[in-house]
Amino acid sequence: MISPQSIQQVVSRIDIVEIIGSFVKLKKRGSNYIGLCPFHEERTPSFMVSPTKEIYKCFGCGKSGNAIGFLMDHEKYSYVEAIRWLAARYNVELEETQTSPEVRLQQQVAESLFIINNFAREFFSKALNETDEGRSIGLGYFRERGFTGETISKFQLGYAPESSSAFTSAALRAGYKLEYLLKTGLVVMRQDQPADNYRGRVIFPVHNQSGKVIGFGARILKANDRAPKYINTPENELYIKSRLLYGTYFARQAIDRQDECLLVEGYTDVISLHQSGIENAVASGGTSLTPDQLRLIRKFTGNLTILYDGDPAGIKAALRGLDLALEEGLSVKLALIPDQEDPDSYVRKVGAAAFREFIAREKKDFIVFTLQVSLLEAGNDPRKKSQLVNQIAATIARISKLEDFTRQQDYIHQCSQMLGIDENGLVALVNRYIREKVRKEQQIPEAEARQLEEDATGDSHPSDDLTDLVLRGDEMQEEGLVRVLLEYGQMDWEEGKKVADHIFEAEIDFDLLESQMAKRIIEQYRTLYLNQVFPDAKTFVYHEDPEISGYSIHALEFPYEVSPNWKVKFELEIPTRSEMYRQDVQSVLIWLSLAKIKKLIAENQKEWNQAGSYEDQVALMQLHTHLKKMEKELTEKLGTVIYK
Repeated sequence: MISPQSIQQVVSRIDIVEIIGSFVKLKKRGSNYIGLCPFHEERTPSFMVSPTKEIYKCFGCGKSGNAIGFLMDHEKYSYVEAIRWLAARYNVELEETQTSPEVRLQQQVAESLFIINNFAREFFSKALNETDEGRSIGLGYFRERGFTGETISKFQLGYAPESSSAFTSAALRAGYKLEYLLKTGLVVMRQDQPADNYRGRVIFPVHNQSGKVIGFGARILKANDRAPKYINTPENELYIKSRLLYGTYFARQAIDRQDECLLVEGYTDVISLHQSGIENAVASGGTSLTPDQLRLIRKFTGNLTILYDGDPAGIKAALRGLDLALEEGLSVKLALIPDQEDPDSYVRKVGAAAFREFIAREKKDFIVFTLQVSLLEAGNDPRKKSQLVNQIAATIARISKLEDFTRQQDYIHQCSQMLGIDENGLVALVNRYIREKVRKEQQIPEAEARQLEEDATGDSHPSDDLTDLVLRGDEMQEEGLVRVLLEYGQMDWEEGKKVADHIFEAEIDFDLLESQMAKRIIEQYRTLYLNQVFPDAKTFVYHEDPEISGYSIHALEFPYEVSPNWKVKFELEIPTRSEMYRQDVQSVLIWLSLAKIKKLIAENQKEWNQAGSYEDQVALMQLHTHLKKMEKELTEKLGTVIYK
């Protein structure tokens, strides 16, 4: 665990313009910066960065956040990975909180393996590009596959010499321990002597989501019936095959941008597609998809399209892992490559544009495709058809997340028509599988499982009555209160008094705030302030609680900015928001009071309409008159006209 003090050190050094400017070309506009949004395609810039508030906001797609959030969204880092990235950039030495000896040893081993893998990557790259053997055999193979020098460099491809110990000798001379060299799989023991494991093979480094090399794939080039075509890194502290997909580091931004992941089998499939400009492709290595791999895809997108060879083996490989993909909430489609081709050869044959058109035209819904194939196999056999009905019901039951309910019902409707069975019967069967699944997972009684099923499929939409509307209005005013407190709290209100003092002295009962998040932020601000710790917007924008951070960022979002053209072209002096902060603060406080009064008027009106006695009606009418008078006084301060 990284200590809070270290995180605070990192946060204090963050320059959001510098960080985001590393990924997006920004141009200064007024007090902010603007550029093309990296999260969606656009031609006119709508992506704004505020250096004073330390936040960014895209007015096209709605993405917003702080510098750490940007790294997490753009680079797909975890929070800890983002902190480590920033610490490395600003040369901050991170202090780790106390960990167990076992965890500390595991971290040390992992760091050692990273270092060795990087050394190996450089060794194989030099062997490919700077030796006669590498240029003749390794580069010759890659050129034959149509890979350009830029592609070879991008994927850091390499070559392992034929010599039995070229890499081993170089690594031992460099001081790396044999114990760790064996753990990486780069070195093996032969006749009690350390030797190279990857000899005479082209090398495909495998990267984690941060771009670090965690392992290697090595393909043999000479015909050899005794040696496997591919050798992969054995499982170790870094390389866990079930948790990785080849090419994720290079594909992550394209997947996020296009909201679709293309899944292929092999390394060369990924590389060829990326070289053609189809960069949202990753590879599974031809094995069944695992839950961890599917969750990795789900991190980037909810749409998975599987591209496999069109032969029977390819179809079977594609169908494995389907149920798990549905369980993870993925929308899965399948496109089978025609004419005995694979994605690598087919994209080189037809070109990128035709390949994209092929995917768009040919991809089929996974469940519907599976049912079509299975119906052909079942034919008129009643027993096989009965098995198929149960198989499809069990598959549809995997789509059990509440947000996917509509999709589940669509599948039931389509599949019942294709199977020629009663739709209600299929619904009942699917629900039975859902109950059984819930009972097995949570070990609960049948009756309770049935109730869970009803809850998941019931219609429980909240009504949009007057109370809901009033509450949403309150939330807007309370969010405004948080904004002025964070933005102006430490500015002078009058001599010897800050804006924060004025807000806390206002006639507002903060305990009655509707938004629990606004209440938490204001209470935390007041606690810090009373203890002579003077917080600012950055304190809450980079708060350790992601909910507080997210609420603060949303409150501080800047919907508009005065154009400098008013001054340049029209010679008009337009006061900025910071110059009018007192009016802004007072306006928010008045609006907040006004929202509360409007709510009281609505509640009083409701009671008035239901009052039984004459005395009650008179009392409520007098209260109504008093509240309307207060409303008028407040609106006059705002310069607002009331029409009713």
